[in-house]
Amino acid sequence: MTLLIDRRVINGSKIDGKLADDMTKAGLDRIRSCIQCGTCTGSCPAGRRTAYRTRQLIRKALLGLREEVLSDPNLWLCSTCGTCTERCPRKIDVTEAILYLRNLSCQAGYMRPEHQGVSHKLIETGHAVPIDDPKWSKMREELGLDPLPPTVHSYPKAVKEIQHIIKQTGFDKLVNYKESKKDGKT
Repeated sequence: MTLLIDRRVINGSKIDGKLADDMTKAGLDRIRSCIQCGTCTGSCPAGRRTAYRTRQLIRKALLGLREEVLSDPNLWLCSTCGTCTERCPRKIDVTEAILYLRNLSCQAGYMRPEHQGVSHKLIETGHAVPIDDPKWSKMREELGLDPLPPTVHSYPKAVKEIQHIIKQTGFDKLVNYKESKKDGKT
């Protein structure tokens, strides 16, 4: 009896041979030269304290396990410090590969709720850092500073421009942003 291996399925996951091709076309041309040496994983600060394994994600991407990679919550544990890229013996821009995979993950609807929250904050205020938190305002006042730093929120026209760009690019839909209930505008 001959047992044939279906190369379109690995551990129940469908193979998408286009994923590595897409990464190459996106400027990550060296990704196919990965030798799975583990330098990226071994030097990763996030990997020391979490389940994040850079080498594993890159390998799965090269194998074409698109859904498995894009839906993996560990994809978001990378701090993008660049240590993996600096140390890669094959000069692969691993950090850019991870960012590319995150972009695909978002487009596929796998954006984490925390990242959606940051994105919503950006749409509402023009910046992602929640500077309007009373504890930060109080701390700034104690230091003799204005309660809010002079960022984009100080310029309503700039916030409107950011919101226009976000709407034109479809970013608001990508992050499931619902228009403000207060004034009905984004």
